[in-house]
Amino acid sequence: MFIRNREKSILELLLKMSGTHTVSSLANELHVSERTVNRDMRNVEKILSKYKLKVSKNQDHFLYIDGKNEDIFKLSQSLSSMRPLDLSVEQRKLIVLIKLLQEKEPVKQQALISDLDISAATIASYLDDLQALVKGFGLVLIRKRNFGIQLSGNEASKRRVLGKFFIQHFNEELIEALFQLDHHKFRNTDSLFLHFFKPEYLNVVQKAVNTELEEKEIDLADSDYMAFVLQVYITYQRYIKGSRLQEVDHHSDLEESDIAFVYSVCRRIESELKTGISEIEKQYLAEYFKGSKMQSAESVYDDNVITSRNIKQLIELASQKINVDLTSDFSLFQGLLAHLKPSIFRIRKNLGSYNPLTEQIKQQYPKLFRVITDVTQRVFKDLSFPEDEIAYIVLHFGSSLEQRLSNINLRALVVCPTGIGASKMLKTRLQKEVPCITDIEISSIKEMKTKDLNQYDLVFSTVRLPWANYPYLYVNPLLSKEDVKNIEGYINSFIQSNRIDVREQADMKPAEADFTAGSKTLDSLMDDMKEMYSGISVLLRNLKVYTGLTGEDYQDIIRSMVECCFQQGIAKDVDSIYKRLLEREKIAGLGIPGTNMALFHCQDQGVKELAFQLAHLETPSTLRGMDEKPMDVRNILLLLAPKELTPIQREITSFVSSTIIEDNKSILIFSSANEHLIREKLEKSFYQFIKNKMLEE
Repeated sequence: MFIRNREKSILELLLKMSGTHTVSSLANELHVSERTVNRDMRNVEKILSKYKLKVSKNQDHFLYIDGKNEDIFKLSQSLSSMRPLDLSVEQRKLIVLIKLLQEKEPVKQQALISDLDISAATIASYLDDLQALVKGFGLVLIRKRNFGIQLSGNEASKRRVLGKFFIQHFNEELIEALFQLDHHKFRNTDSLFLHFFKPEYLNVVQKAVNTELEEKEIDLADSDYMAFVLQVYITYQRYIKGSRLQEVDHHSDLEESDIAFVYSVCRRIESELKTGISEIEKQYLAEYFKGSKMQSAESVYDDNVITSRNIKQLIELASQKINVDLTSDFSLFQGLLAHLKPSIFRIRKNLGSYNPLTEQIKQQYPKLFRVITDVTQRVFKDLSFPEDEIAYIVLHFGSSLEQRLSNINLRALVVCPTGIGASKMLKTRLQKEVPCITDIEISSIKEMKTKDLNQYDLVFSTVRLPWANYPYLYVNPLLSKEDVKNIEGYINSFIQSNRIDVREQADMKPAEADFTAGSKTLDSLMDDMKEMYSGISVLLRNLKVYTGLTGEDYQDIIRSMVECCFQQGIAKDVDSIYKRLLEREKIAGLGIPGTNMALFHCQDQGVKELAFQLAHLETPSTLRGMDEKPMDVRNILLLLAPKELTPIQREITSFVSSTIIEDNKSILIFSSANEHLIREKLEKSFYQFIKNKMLEE
């Protein structure tokens, strides 16, 4: 079927953002006039008629595709295989961007007009858009008469802006290409990527990254995974063509594991491509990887009390603004902690990020977006959070709010490659808007290939899956009203085919439905409770406060504390633990700003069980604070944990460090050197912690 790029874009926008577009908004999105959109709509209507569909307006006068769910599904599947015969606006912009990145000398505007067969007004519009994009990366687009057009700035920023452009405008096509490469079904995508990617090279890069992620058991959100693979490919491609980094910042804040990961990836690539890159290039990729890596919420170990305190303040201020108390939502705290640590690193290093849902989130949750923007600026005064990062934070808060109204009832799989915040949001939106759904499992596209899809009654995806041989429903991650309508029709079709026995579900009592649908059995739940009780009991048993330890400096006091742990049977290797604590101090300051305390902590094979101990210094010592400023410390806090920790044990250690700076009263208690008050505070906090965990289960 013949289709133009603009017509395909209109159909995709109406499918992905059903009930949110008007002719005017479509015109703005596509950078054309309303008259042009109306003209294109004639052929769009002809295409839809072949699927027994049509364009209608809802009660708010927004456009949506009207028809049976099965027919919409067929359209979605067919649309993915339709190849337009002309270049899209974004493809033309990509040609311009690549040309500017490749050329060392200024490019003549007339040459671009001739190559793309467009008008001077159109190329000016493209350059305006590109100028706005590159400005956010510290690049300058020079446009002078008799000089030409030139992109000025450092090489690292040029790579990042190219990566963002691909993610922003070709994300789904890239996902499809990587999936096909992984399954040896690669189709020619030159028309999409304009000869930028060589399939065999992209395949080598993807395999190297995947192998190392699997071997080292590292999880990346799908959007971060895609961005990192792109940066590795772009780095090798530009390095080989002579565009190389000349210098790199000092990377004292890079972890050895991040550097080791990137070096392993590069070794695999170099063995296949027979070409290498410099140490500076590898350091650049290690920095980018650290900004991409996101810890799963249950495995977060909080080694930055300042971040923890800021998140608590963020939740408190947001709760006041929206009149909903979320301060006891530990899942929200963990999710924000897992997200914000790499997010803050990206902002400080100007690595950039892209959230494909930003505009939708702003439109659907305007009040929450404004609130989070305001409180984030108030809490993180020294940082400027871009809208893409704010949108991710909004998803975490939105997920927490939606979970309060969730009503679990059918078994579904959600394929959502946009990140954990979006996945949780879609899950809770489904639970709220479609009460007949029981158990919902989240899966990335990478994980989907390992799933037995027959065990799910329904499969939802936020992107098209043209390779899937199993029926699924394509929905917007924010679940519009039209999506809900389509889902209900989709479920009705399953009911009519006797795939789902609704009467059996309806007769089930809510408590029984929740229990059987849940991921935990009674035995596993009791095991978790035992482990939680054991971990908290051990930590409280190993709580000690010292007031009489002596030494020449704070390091002597720390060693004495570790020796005391050895005498108590908590530790088995004093030297190993002491060395690990001092190494941790070299990485970043451990003094807690605004207090007289420093939190030393580590995981080491020389530690036998959890322990939390405090020592009061008669003479204050000057240490580096977590804000990198010197500060006087009178209290040393020591938090020790074994090398291998379970998720529950990690939660316990994280909870202790966050409790220390919970509020001003907590700070006074932990700096008091009064063991009775400290123990009482921890017991009360753990009591609330256990209550919250039981409610989550």
